[in-house]
Amino acid sequence: MTQDYYQILGVSRTASQAEIQKAYRKLARKFHPDMNLEDKTAKDKFKSLQEAYDVLNDPQKREMYDRYGSAFESVGGGAGPRRGAARGGPEGFHEVDFSEIFGQGGPASGLGGFEEILRQYAGGPRSGRRPSPRTRGADIAHELHVSFKTAITGGRAELAVRRADGRIETISVTIPAGIEDGKKLNLRGQGEPSPSGGSPGDLLITIRVAEHPHFRRHGEDLEVSVPVTLAEAALGAKIDVPTPQGEISLKIPPGTSSGKRLRLKKLGVPNGKGGHGDLYAEVRIMIPDALDEESLELVRQFDKRRGLQPRADLKW
Repeated sequence: MTQDYYQILGVSRTASQAEIQKAYRKLARKFHPDMNLEDKTAKDKFKSLQEAYDVLNDPQKREMYDRYGSAFESVGGGAGPRRGAARGGPEGFHEVDFSEIFGQGGPASGLGGFEEILRQYAGGPRSGRRPSPRTRGADIAHELHVSFKTAITGGRAELAVRRADGRIETISVTIPAGIEDGKKLNLRGQGEPSPSGGSPGDLLITIRVAEHPHFRRHGEDLEVSVPVTLAEAALGAKIDVPTPQGEISLKIPPGTSSGKRLRLKKLGVPNGKGGHGDLYAEVRIMIPDALDEESLELVRQFDKRRGLQPRADLKW
């Protein structure tokens, strides 16, 4: 029995490619056999749905179907039903009036001939008409916010993308180590599908990197403020400092002043070529908010003994 593919999908004959795809996805979920285990007809419905979609989603097949109906496959294959077969005969056979397909002139009429039909179905050039171009699907632009740590060491992030048909799709994105704020990632083929059977668009992702409370980035180098006590700065010490490659032991030389920068080689940002920038630890001497009188007196004695003039070179 001849089936109306448009009726099966529940769309009009002028439906766009996007409308056909949307209708198919909706009905495929509804009639999928795995979702209808008790419905014995679900398998046949799903098969008919798939058959209709395979034809209408292909621009060339759809054009042939619109011209010749369900007989288009027989015409395209070249081995269709033989002329003179009894109408209403055995299942799978029906009469095709070639005058309706080729015109009253029959196959020998040239322009409407069987050879021309074969070229059309095979995608070849049509007489007097150019084949419709297959346009590329639309790109989707999106911003993805990642942590400072993920931007330096790399990782994965989840991105929720709203499609043109309203669906929300979750896409897993690989974040390359060392990526900078504002850089773009291009996921090819993850954009919108083509409305005419062409290639899908791309997903264009702009990376936004969050600030870190302690670390700062300068190109391939990192900088971190390291708090130390007055005793650690004056006497020297070994302290633990976190880095992108793990925690390390940092030596504070005796007599270190606040603001001194200590360089840690190759512990900075990976550059994508197997190397790394450097990490600079900036010492910050921490003084308690309140000191008792005995501690204050010790500081006064220390200051008098040392006789330091820290602003001697400070001039306008």
